[in-house]
Amino acid sequence: MENSNNPNEQQINQQFSQQFGNGQVPLPNSTAVLVLGIISIALCWCYGIVSLTCGIIALVLGNKGMAAYKANPSAFTLSSFNNLKGGRICAIIGLSLGALYLVFVIIYLVILGTAFSMIPWQNMH
Repeated sequence: MENSNNPNEQQINQQFSQQFGNGQVPLPNSTAVLVLGIISIALCWCYGIVSLTCGIIALVLGNKGMAAYKANPSAFTLSSFNNLKGGRICAIIGLSLGALYLVFVIIYLVILGTAFSMIPWQNMH
C-alpha cells in the first residue's frame, strides 16, 4: 500500500489513533444494537410488529457482539460494551412490550369478531 498525502486522511488516522491508541476498537454494531433497542421500546404501540422486528434484530446483533467481546475482551472499548449491554436490555424490554401488545390486539380482534357474529344480521332490513 502506498502512503497517502491527503491531509484529511492523515487527520482522520491521527484522530483514530488518539482515540483508540491502546489498540482497542468499538464493538461492531454496538451503536446499532442500542438504537434498535430504543426504537423497539418507543414503537411497541405499532401493533407490536415494529417492536418485535427491531427487538429481534437487536438481540441477534447483540448476541454476536457479546460473543466477540467474550472471545477477546481486551480488544474492545468498555463504552461500546456498555452500549451493547444497554441495547440488549432495551431490546428485551421492547420485545416483551411488543409481544404483549400484539397478543392484546389479537384478543381484541377475536372478541370483536365474536361480538359481530352474534348480531342477527338476517333480521335487519
